Amino acid sequence: MKKIFIFNIIIIVSCLFANSQDRLGQSTNKGSDKTSAAVDTISALSYAWKVISPLGLHEPSTIDTLLYNYYQKSIPSEVTPAYATTGNLGSEGQTLLFFQRKEMSDFFFADALRAWIPSIDTHKFYNTRRPMTLLSYNTGGGKETTQDRLKMTFSANANAKTQIGAYLDYLYSKGSYNYQATKDLVWGISGSYMGDRYELQTFMYHYDLLNKENGGITDDLYITDPAEIQGGSSKVDTKTIPTNLTAAHSKLVGTDIYINNRYKVGYYEEEIVNDSVVNRTYIPVSSFIWTLNYKDGKHIFLNDVPGQARFWDNTYLSKTGTNDRTEYSTLTNTLGISLLEGFNKYAKAGLAAYATHQIRKYTQTTDTIDRITTLPEGLSPYPVSKVPHKSSENLLWIGAQLTKQQGSLLRYNATAQFGIAGPVAGDIDIDGNLSTRFKLLGDSVTLTAYGKFSNQEAPYLMNHYVSNHFIWENDFGKIRRFRVGGKLDIPQTKSFLNVGVENLQNYIYFNEKCLPTQHGGSVQILSASLNQNFKLGVLHLDNKLTYQTSTDETVIPLPKFSIYSNLYILFKVCGVLDVQLGVDCDYYTKYKSIAYQPATMSFYNQREIEVGNYPFMNAYANMKLDKARFYVMFSHVNQGMTGNNYFVLPHYPLNPRKFQIGVSVDFAN
Repeated sequence: MKKIFIFNIIIIVSCLFANSQDRLGQSTNKGSDKTSAAVDTISALSYAWKVISPLGLHEPSTIDTLLYNYYQKSIPSEVTPAYATTGNLGSEGQTLLFFQRKEMSDFFFADALRAWIPSIDTHKFYNTRRPMTLLSYNTGGGKETTQDRLKMTFSANANAKTQIGAYLDYLYSKGSYNYQATKDLVWGISGSYMGDRYELQTFMYHYDLLNKENGGITDDLYITDPAEIQGGSSKVDTKTIPTNLTAAHSKLVGTDIYINNRYKVGYYEEEIVNDSVVNRTYIPVSSFIWTLNYKDGKHIFLNDVPGQARFWDNTYLSKTGTNDRTEYSTLTNTLGISLLEGFNKYAKAGLAAYATHQIRKYTQTTDTIDRITTLPEGLSPYPVSKVPHKSSENLLWIGAQLTKQQGSLLRYNATAQFGIAGPVAGDIDIDGNLSTRFKLLGDSVTLTAYGKFSNQEAPYLMNHYVSNHFIWENDFGKIRRFRVGGKLDIPQTKSFLNVGVENLQNYIYFNEKCLPTQHGGSVQILSASLNQNFKLGVLHLDNKLTYQTSTDETVIPLPKFSIYSNLYILFKVCGVLDVQLGVDCDYYTKYKSIAYQPATMSFYNQREIEVGNYPFMNAYANMKLDKARFYVMFSHVNQGMTGNNYFVLPHYPLNPRKFQIGVSVDFAN
């Protein structure tokens, strides 16, 4: 009742706010149609953008105020249509669509929580003309399974050139199963200045993510056939299902600071009418860029129950409990110079050169093992040499970037980077795309070709790592990847097609013993994705279909086929309330699933258990009233109707049926 009360208060306040804004606008506009037109123009000029690495180029983005699919903020579909997760919102997960996966990072623990950590790839800068606050609150479940999330995005302009912003994301969920709770707090500030000569783009994020680790349930029969394991009773309280771990926690804390500076050199162009200067426009010719990026991260794994060490094959450092700590920091400085696109008729593209220097530092749990010839009985071999407690790396790259972001006929973006000093010496990273537009069926069609080649050093922590249950010392070679593909976007038929193929050599993955290993041969991945939407009056059917295949399922296991479908009707009530009413479904075929190891927050390959072939369905009503969006939803509405084998990872079932509500308000002042 308390949650519903808060939900209703937010909606009422947003409606009163919108009504007061309307009255204020009507009062202001009496006797002046020009004022009304000016207000609409100011509102229409609001926009958002993202930053393209490594030199801070702009990529247009959107402001999230749309009605469509707002309900997805509380279910795995928010991340990807095919998502392997430990179950709880805010917990660890990995996309099962290979072309959506990012490469392993230098601090691999954060990869499992990447969906909940802001980064340069996801951060948006805004220019809203009027202050904007996007506030949302989503909740669901009962007293013992509560799931709450509060988010806030703020942006305001001091003038046409200067903007400041703030961000808050607090997620607390007890989970539907025991010892599964998450408590995530992310906050940040940002700012930008877009002057004629000088540009600044900067943000700072801090995250503190705490996850209880239950290691999965002890017996899958509690889900697939509860009557058998409970002596005839088919009903089961999910909070009473035994779990493998009861006192284990993973904590991930980190900071990301980004500062991009650009000074532009050029000249003023003046427009003169009747011997008077009417307008002066600054035409930049070249620019000098300095980008600073600082990141740090700390991973802590705690387990206070000594007897639960049997969950792991080995215990190296302490048999009375686990307290693993791994810390990481990196300071990156990039200096660049560029000739800007379009400064004269001969400069059809932008050209830039840059150099990047990076310092990485690692601090790990102290390796206290006495190296002996005869190992204790039952203990797997560990490295002969001690893993360093502290380590640092100095890295240097040079690179170049060619871009054409203007024009409708042809656009392209190509970046080449070469490692010249430190462990990355000999590294190559080339990434590019080329797009064109042409007319088809009376509409503009976009065709894009993309390609990527990389030859990169293995992350430091894949070669050197120490903890209570896992120790490794490797000498992995460089990882080579080559991807090529194309995209076709046809707005007229609401079709989007993406077909690509990737070849991987020396690929690093976690094997059945949860240890990193490098595959010496090649693996090819073929992926074809189709987004196809249909509409008949108020009836809509949106589909995302993906076919993918791996030439070696023991190295990269993937479900062959996945589909996301959303069937809904879209209509308006009394001319003011927009309603999206429907049912959606995630589904992918069976495959030998990846599994999850809580001690290292990693996903590893196993060849015994299949998951998949289960539809996850949600029934929802999504609504928008002026500047307020809200929804009511039954997630996993099909539980018990389409079978009971609803696992997405071995021993990690999906959440059972849950009633959820949410509201988001755009407080544009």
